[in-house]
Amino acid sequence: MCIGQQITVVLISIMILVLPGCVQRRLLIRSQPEGALVSVDRQAVGLTPVSVPYTYYGTREIQLEKDGFKTIRVDQNFRPPWYGRFPISFFSENLALREIRDRRLLDFALEPKRPVDENGLYGRASDLRCDIQQGTLTAPIQK
Repeated sequence: MCIGQQITVVLISIMILVLPGCVQRRLLIRSQPEGALVSVDRQAVGLTPVSVPYTYYGTREIQLEKDGFKTIRVDQNFRPPWYGRFPISFFSENLALREIRDRRLLDFALEPKRPVDENGLYGRASDLRCDIQQGTLTAPIQK
């Protein structure tokens, strides 16, 4: 191997080490209406719209909460793209010559809570109290 080829091999090796590849993964969660508190895997991450990074593919527990609206809880599966599967992932994570961006978007429509019928609530509580007194329903253990 001549000196020119050796220099070329060294330069290419240095470029591979200095310019490592990278996969940037981000999850964008939006809701209608905005302003819902978002939790990913039981960790609060912010109010919608919110963008959070993630490292691994797989199933994530997503929860959205907002006053006056029903809480949404979803187990969302994120499947890896073709470049995120073994053994290709080794090269895309470490040796790609440019940054690869994987963006996932989740949109949710929040449903308003129905107002509570107070008369119906009192009636159910009264029925429950009678059932407990008659012994057809066991009372919770008091601590």
